[in-house]
Amino acid sequence: MDEEISREMMKFIQDHPSCYHVAEGLAQMLEQNGFHRLYENERWDLKRGEKYYVLRNGSSLTGFRLPKKEPGNFQIVASHSDSPSFKIKENPEMKTAGHYIELNTEKYGGMLCAPWFDRPLSIAGRVMVRTQEGIENRLINFDRDLIMLPNLAIHMDRSLNDGYSYNAQRDMIPLWGDERSEGTFLEMVAAEAGVSKENIISTDLFLYNRMPGTIWGAGGEYISSPHLDDVQCAYASVQALLMGSHEQSVSVCSVFDNEEVGSATKQGAASTFLRDTLERIAAGLDLDAEKFHMMLAESFLVSADNAHAVHPNYLEKADPTNRPYMNQGIVIKYNANQKYTTDAVSAAVFQEICQTAGVPVQRYVNRSDVPGGSTLGNIVSRQVSVNMVDIGLAQLAMHSPYETAGVKDTAYLIQALQKFYSTWISRQGDDTYHLMY
Repeated sequence: MDEEISREMMKFIQDHPSCYHVAEGLAQMLEQNGFHRLYENERWDLKRGEKYYVLRNGSSLTGFRLPKKEPGNFQIVASHSDSPSFKIKENPEMKTAGHYIELNTEKYGGMLCAPWFDRPLSIAGRVMVRTQEGIENRLINFDRDLIMLPNLAIHMDRSLNDGYSYNAQRDMIPLWGDERSEGTFLEMVAAEAGVSKENIISTDLFLYNRMPGTIWGAGGEYISSPHLDDVQCAYASVQALLMGSHEQSVSVCSVFDNEEVGSATKQGAASTFLRDTLERIAAGLDLDAEKFHMMLAESFLVSADNAHAVHPNYLEKADPTNRPYMNQGIVIKYNANQKYTTDAVSAAVFQEICQTAGVPVQRYVNRSDVPGGSTLGNIVSRQVSVNMVDIGLAQLAMHSPYETAGVKDTAYLIQALQKFYSTWISRQGDDTYHLMY
């Protein structure tokens, strides 16, 4: 079962190579399971007991399930749809040495650069096109070996294996073709979008690794795939939403874009997207402002974004006493400076839920002399102030175009989040919490 779930998740990643495709794929999963689409620029006619979802920017999604009775809180899981990559600039073609055609790109997010070299890459994203009806958004995916970043031969720089600082404008420019391919980029984009070249207005296109996900290891214990951070969590959270619910809670699943570049966009975790959705849910259920704030005070959010496993070759990089491993369950993430939002309350509540679900739990804390990166929890808390716990699945090679994780852990996360959605977390004053399954 663990292997089957991992294969299904990796197939989803292979079929949805950009944040826009991820959001579309998750929306299709919800549609196929009876969720109704809402639009932010239209009135919402919500009915108790029904299921809905809304997209923003085509790259962020929030799905929710309404109980049949008046709800007491929101049970929320947040993850993100984007991954570090290279974005293709406007007017990208560059002729080099009178023979090569390269594509001008810029870095999106903080990636490991070296693994991008010498592997087949393709291009996916969205294109804005001019039609008789107006300006339309179309997703494209070339879905074939198309471009590459060739390494410099060791003979030409004997110091390359001694450490190298990559220059994004010089070293990280992909090869598109020879001189015969000059002027073909927009033509090929237009063909994929089903319009003429003249009707391409603008693009958001990214490179992606073409290598499909795989299961490997002496006992088949590991998985490797592009985009495990964070599509693994996004996929698992939507699967859990499909299976879990409680009669006293509104189950909510939010997948945000732009986490890798700080989340400060209209579709990022720092935006009003989640709060707007929660307020409209309350209004659609005829709940007044006082009731909405009472619900928020009772609510709980799980920020699901992958965590660092102990690396076998760099044991010294891990904290001495908090050392998560792949296939050992969900990782709860802590930071005294609130890079992660976990505190004693949220950790205790989530650990009890995991224990009830039969899911093992681990803990991650940075070394005290290593600053950590922030994630969704502390960013979204600026808009929605609720109890939060930061979690993830242990992985290696985070922010590589090909990452590694445990074959068991996707199933663990689905199991834990299904139980989370099926639990009502009732707060008694400020001191006592009752978990009602």
